[in-house]
Amino acid sequence: MGILAWIVVGLIAGWLAGKVMKGEGYGIVADIVIGILGGVLGGWIFNALGVSWGGMIGSIIVAFIGAVILVWIARMLKRA
Repeated sequence: MGILAWIVVGLIAGWLAGKVMKGEGYGIVADIVIGILGGVLGGWIFNALGVSWGGMIGSIIVAFIGAVILVWIARMLKRA
């Protein structure tokens, strides 16, 4: 996947995670970073489970799920 596709997937996944977890996005740069890191985390989790989704939509779903988990973990650490 090219860098532009990573940015687009990260932006969409980060924005969706922000909507689900907070009610609004975190800003373009933070949404991209959260989405890309969520994609890495989600890819690692789904790979460990033996699940593979291809294409742009599959990448967005995996990155979104990873981003939601990432935001949840960050909130748990912030409370501690």
